[in-house]
Amino acid sequence: MAENKKKESKESKFAYKKKSAWEIFTKEQIKKSFDFCVDYKNFLNIAKTEREAIKYINENAKKAGKNIIINKDKSAAIIVLGKKHISQGVRIVISHIDSPRLDLKQIPLYEEVTCNVALFETHYYGGIKKFHWVVIPLALHGVVVKKNSKKLSFSIGEKDTDPIFSVPDLLPHLSRKVQDTKKISEAVAGESLDILVGSQPAKGDFSEKIKTAILDKINKDYGITEEDFVSAELEAVPALKARDLGFDRSLIAAYGQDDRVCAYTAYKAIMDLKNPEFTSIALFVDKEEIGSEGNTTAQVSTFLRSVIKQIDKNVDIDGVMLKSKVVSADVNAAVTPNYTEVFELKNASTLGNGVVMSKFTGHGGKYSANDASAEYVSEIRTILNKEKIPWQTAELGKVDNGGGGTVAKYFSRLGMEVIDLGPAVMSMHSPYEITSKVDVYSSYLAYKAFLKY
Repeated sequence: MAENKKKESKESKFAYKKKSAWEIFTKEQIKKSFDFCVDYKNFLNIAKTEREAIKYINENAKKAGKNIIINKDKSAAIIVLGKKHISQGVRIVISHIDSPRLDLKQIPLYEEVTCNVALFETHYYGGIKKFHWVVIPLALHGVVVKKNSKKLSFSIGEKDTDPIFSVPDLLPHLSRKVQDTKKISEAVAGESLDILVGSQPAKGDFSEKIKTAILDKINKDYGITEEDFVSAELEAVPALKARDLGFDRSLIAAYGQDDRVCAYTAYKAIMDLKNPEFTSIALFVDKEEIGSEGNTTAQVSTFLRSVIKQIDKNVDIDGVMLKSKVVSADVNAAVTPNYTEVFELKNASTLGNGVVMSKFTGHGGKYSANDASAEYVSEIRTILNKEKIPWQTAELGKVDNGGGGTVAKYFSRLGMEVIDLGPAVMSMHSPYEITSKVDVYSSYLAYKAFLKY
């Protein structure tokens, strides 16, 4: 009987195969990735709000002699002039610096007499899973503008010597009827995300002794009255430090990596940029997580126009925009190991495979999406391949199952070529998001290469 021969499987040399950044990078580049993320983690610990991010970027840009323009302390533009005149167009990397959180209501403080505690009422900001925010340690960051117009900046809960705050939860013994039988999205109500702030009552024969004691305490320490909360922006954010994750320390766990991972890498890219062909701008904007509405967001073309005018007051701004090219520096969702069924795995991003190129965003048939042209995708792909930067391509979840928006569409409306480019993030929009160090470094290299050409 003739001997059966095994057929060797042969992969076509024309096939596309996602490549790991760990394989593409040299040992030296992997070391640079780890070194790069030391300062990145420091940034995440310092800049937990949009104002803090802008302050960090502004202070360091000025120290380095960079041309930076600030808009209302919540958005900014760093400019590096290119060899070609601005009339030939500009190169823009735009990222957002806000993240999901709990905002204090304007009149937040109340006493729950039956429980002998005082709490702050909150209104959650952005797309969160409300149960994520229960019982975790929280810090308060933000500003209070007093009635004498004096502005006070706050960060309480980050130091080991600081008090923290927390949203209380119900013990499992008593949660069967009020939580366990509900859908997970309904188990914790938005109005119940109130933060414990104290329990010691003031002395005296009057009502609301605990609230009175808290008001007396914050007035003594900060000179704040209850009415001052009306003109305040106070955010409750996780009092958690950015940490290495895993035995090999290859991952980073931290709050706010969507989208401060892109803000930091874009900031570093333009800070390290020298003699680009085209004038380069790194834009940092606010309120992406709630639809980019407001005067410090990506929808405010007035700010971009004023930036272009400051470069050359006589230039045709619309003509500049039509010739300009943009990277929307935003993250994509990394495939989550225990929920792979919601991803279309051939077109999904994974940790450790480099920067993610998302041709389109949106949802439900690409509704409300920017969809980059084939020509522009080819241009970006060519740059990444030329510079040997690890990259992958992805969309966010299965069709009719996922989708998401970024700032890309607002710049494409101005006639610019735009594409999304950023690292994959696992546990996105949670209080403790996860990224890969090689992906973070790949994003930095990608933004720098884009701005260079």
